[in-house]
Amino acid sequence: MSKEYTCLGMMSGTSGDGVDASIVRSNGLDELTVLNEKYFEYDENLFRNFHSLKKKINSTNDLKKFNSEIKKLENKITLFHAKVVEDIRSNFDLDLIGFHGQTLYHNPQEKISCQLGNGSLLSQLSKKKIVFNFRKNDIINGGEGAPLTPIFHKYLIKSKKLKLPASVLNIGGISNLTLVRNFKNEEISSKDVGPGNCLINDWIQSHTNQKFDSGGKISGRGKINEIILEQALENYENNFSKRNNISLDTNDFDISFARGLSLEDGAATLTAFTAKIISSQVNAILNDFRNENIKIIICGGGRKNTSLIKQIKLNSKKNFSFHNSEEFQLNGDFIESQAFAYIAIRSLLSLPISYPSTTGCSGPCSGGEIISF
Repeated sequence: MSKEYTCLGMMSGTSGDGVDASIVRSNGLDELTVLNEKYFEYDENLFRNFHSLKKKINSTNDLKKFNSEIKKLENKITLFHAKVVEDIRSNFDLDLIGFHGQTLYHNPQEKISCQLGNGSLLSQLSKKKIVFNFRKNDIINGGEGAPLTPIFHKYLIKSKKLKLPASVLNIGGISNLTLVRNFKNEEISSKDVGPGNCLINDWIQSHTNQKFDSGGKISGRGKINEIILEQALENYENNFSKRNNISLDTNDFDISFARGLSLEDGAATLTAFTAKIISSQVNAILNDFRNENIKIIICGGGRKNTSLIKQIKLNSKKNFSFHNSEEFQLNGDFIESQAFAYIAIRSLLSLPISYPSTTGCSGPCSGGEIISF
């Protein structure tokens, strides 16, 4: 029996609203027990600081230009994570911590992925072994550094004994799809499939004092502007979809095409745009199985947006059955934090966390820098 480790995984996703934290016990292979989970919302100041800075970063030159601001914010984000560690670990004896950090900038063309988080400082404050900077080694080995969760999605599908092929659709700030054809690692494929919550959140934050469209209620009251939608989809098809990227960044999308619409109509149009892109990618990726009944597990905050999910289902092939993660006794809010605990353990054991079919790397690739206290 493989040795199991108790690990805290912390994930701050592309929505940039807080930290999901999960303590799991796992061997990094085929055993995993969730011990504790909790969400920690950024305070208003940290939330605004991050999103204000992110809007300024559109190139590697911007990373240099705003280096001083970046370092100050990185320190604040690390201190926030340190408080998360203290709050959640209570009576658990942690062997290590998987510290993803907060993604500020991701650009596969430039082979760069910048996460805010100081692993050395967190190790000093928590007095624990830290695994962080998960994406660096994959990028060094020719990959795009994302997505990294497919190896965990494979574990989930196998643990729930789903008939293959099966998929996981994660809708965070960006949406990504994992397809498991076979439980051999080389039979996993994955890619980012479009925006998730990022456009809708940006619209809501620009027009209200809310952070997101809770349950899709605002978009549900609106009317889709079909002319603007069709033009936006055409522009996306012509200018962006031809790029052969596996991974995306929230900076790849913006809400400018919806300007001038009312709050409700803008939300409805952006939701429709998001759903159309996701469903078209799902249909394309799963096209080989268009005549098979495929279960797709939906996780991430976007699964709670009923307007978005309804339209994704409507635009997808009818033999694809979409299921909220909770139908499989999986808490969809914490799949990614569980994943980074699992991935941290694999990093500790020098096991692969990415593959050519998941990130485009040259071969099975381990990753994560380890800092021992």
